[in-house]
Amino acid sequence: MIIIDTGAFVALFNRRDSAHLAAQRAFETIQEPMITTFPVITETCYFLAATVSHTAQSNFLKSFVLGAFQIFDLEPTHIDRMIVLMEKYADLPMDMADASLVVLAEQLKSGRILTVDRRDFTVYRWNNKPFENLLT
Repeated sequence: MIIIDTGAFVALFNRRDSAHLAAQRAFETIQEPMITTFPVITETCYFLAATVSHTAQSNFLKSFVLGAFQIFDLEPTHIDRMIVLMEKYADLPMDMADASLVVLAEQLKSGRILTVDRRDFTVYRWNNKPFENLLT
């Protein structure tokens, strides 16, 4: 499974984004299932509506309905872990969406991710392991 961060989704649906072509290439070539979290969905919808259009936001949500990616269900224990992570990485700071992706990586036992957030995901660790960013 490949974890998807907000920036990768925004780049895919925003042709003016500097990472658009890289995101488009990645989403077209990856043959594995992709997964994200509801905090990422919310953050992506916000950024698409604010910076691209409400149509882009709708198209993004339609891509989920059509099966482009899965959404991981966060449970109360995951939220507890997210709080610990957000406190640990407070100097960056870590937001809820990023914390949810670290928890997801811990659950999947894999840190393969599509993200434009190279700074933070170079620092973040899942089970003391670095993330592997597949968005090049």
